[in-house]
Amino acid sequence: MTKNIKKKSWMRWVVFLAGLEIIAISINFFYGPINIAAGGSTGISILVDAVWGINRSITVLVVNILMLVLAAIFLGKKTTKNVALGSLLLPILMEITPSFKITNNQLLAVIYGGVLMGLGVSLLYRVNASSGGTTIPPMILKKYFYINPAVGLLGIDMIIIFLNIFVDGWNAFLLAALSQVVTSMTMNYAEAGFDRKYQVRIMSNKHFNELKTMLLDNYNGLTIYDVVGGYSDDDKKQLLLVVDTREYGPLISKIHEIDPDAFIITDTVARVHGGQWGL
Repeated sequence: MTKNIKKKSWMRWVVFLAGLEIIAISINFFYGPINIAAGGSTGISILVDAVWGINRSITVLVVNILMLVLAAIFLGKKTTKNVALGSLLLPILMEITPSFKITNNQLLAVIYGGVLMGLGVSLLYRVNASSGGTTIPPMILKKYFYINPAVGLLGIDMIIIFLNIFVDGWNAFLLAALSQVVTSMTMNYAEAGFDRKYQVRIMSNKHFNELKTMLLDNYNGLTIYDVVGGYSDDDKKQLLLVVDTREYGPLISKIHEIDPDAFIITDTVARVHGGQWGL
């Protein structure tokens, strides 16, 4: 057990550092060179660099320290401790990571930058960590004014994105807004996984036993529920199983071969843990 704990702790640090470095790369290779501020303390640093030429890593460090002071005052030691390391390591990684323009195409830059930003933040969330910065004010707003942190963070990011207009025009604003969409989509898939499954629920009035036998012979993880018909008020049984996307089409064909009138409901499942899936 001790060995497993040490292994998990070691892996947590690897994921933590990888997440921060990926965020640094998204800023130094994509957002920073084209002066697109997509939110957060890194976005503030890009605006400050574009206007006054101040090193981005210094601005991030200053903003993050100010946010840590606010956290210590309003959120307590525990919360401050949880975000302190990421807040201080990110500007260091931004400083030691080279910064240059990968592509002259601004659209490609915000797409790749948004994907990397979403992936980096998702990795931090996976190990219950944070890069600090502007994630702290929404936590304060939640504690004292009961405002949803997601709403508070979106509001702050939108203000930073809006400031692109005054620094580099409407084109920069639109690109920054697009990057937020790309980042959100990436986080959605990175957190829930790309290997989606289908949860299939099947009901049959006349061929239940045949369908049950077919599913038991060809698939794993079959579950049977007792249900009641809403109109008939009759007791019925419902078959439920989870399959990979590539198995879905053949499954429906096999069901219809046995019972063309079978009632089938399909849901997309983001994650499956345990059982045959082993996760």
